[in-house]
Amino acid sequence: MPDTWEFPWYAAWDLAFHCIPLAHLDPSFAKRQLVLLLREWYMHPNGQLPAYEWGFGDVNPPVHAWAAWRVYKIEQRLTGKADRAFLERVFHKLLLNFTWWVNRKDRDGRNVFQGGFLGLDNIGVFDRGAPLPTGGHLEQSDGTAWMGMFCLTMLTIALELARENRVYEDVATKFFEHFLYIAGALNDIGSAGIALWDEEDEFFYDVLHLPTGQIQSLKIRSLVGIIPLLAVETVEPDLLETLPAFKARMEWFLANRPGLARLVSRWYEPGMGERRLLALVRGHRMKRVLARLLDPQEFLGDYGIRSISKYRARHPFVYQVNGTQYAVRYEPAESESGVFAGVGPSGSPSTTC
Repeated sequence: MPDTWEFPWYAAWDLAFHCIPLAHLDPSFAKRQLVLLLREWYMHPNGQLPAYEWGFGDVNPPVHAWAAWRVYKIEQRLTGKADRAFLERVFHKLLLNFTWWVNRKDRDGRNVFQGGFLGLDNIGVFDRGAPLPTGGHLEQSDGTAWMGMFCLTMLTIALELARENRVYEDVATKFFEHFLYIAGALNDIGSAGIALWDEEDEFFYDVLHLPTGQIQSLKIRSLVGIIPLLAVETVEPDLLETLPAFKARMEWFLANRPGLARLVSRWYEPGMGERRLLALVRGHRMKRVLARLLDPQEFLGDYGIRSISKYRARHPFVYQVNGTQYAVRYEPAESESGVFAGVGPSGSPSTTC
């Protein structure tokens, strides 16, 4: 990251995004950058990637697999050569990172993920990177969606590697099934009738679990409800025919877990070129989320997408805890407050652009 204070400093997920345009200029450099953060110098033995230099223990969204896959494909298109050694090298280290997420950020082992701050400034009524004033914990819509995206990217990489080494068919099956479990959890956490999707508002929200066992949906309408749109991949029909063992196990799982199969986009309906689609958000919900995203009175601004719906400019979201009122509202440009969440009545509400 460029900065007048210090150059360079790193932020793990920013670097992953930077490597995409870098790959068009210098694919080798982009690959080395991605490998660097996965080396033992940066990656913890337990698989965690440090977020940034002043907060190693913070958690950034898991986008390194996606960046590695995109850089691999960009170089292949530019040079006509596929660097499978690079792809295989990062895949094994990313397996460690995926397992860290599953073991550390799925609090109750129900395929719904937390993560805390996750790189999103000023988008919640509480600082998601700090202990909640209510006690309890958040089930995060964005954390869960990022892991759905992580699953799909790892599935894509495993299938690519399986073209030449059938050993990877087994781990591809693992990621296919895990993706469906995450899709199921997004709609019904632990089969308890709790969903991150709100049928009334037709939007995804974080869900607050209080120590009393009470469940509350935090209906702020922020970027956390947009992230599920990112979990989408396609599978080419010729690839499925090349990997009959994977195809057979996949079809068995879909046939024997129809409840999960119904939650993802229409797998059995071929698209362009007979491609098959996997996505967390099916057609109706995708349209409802996009309607919010492209509405100038909600997320669509003159210079990009807002982090919080403009609706909250005149209607702040207010939450009361033990006599203290927390509020979050939308304001354009810079936040009036230096905190990462809503504040009490003595200060300005948290704002976001």
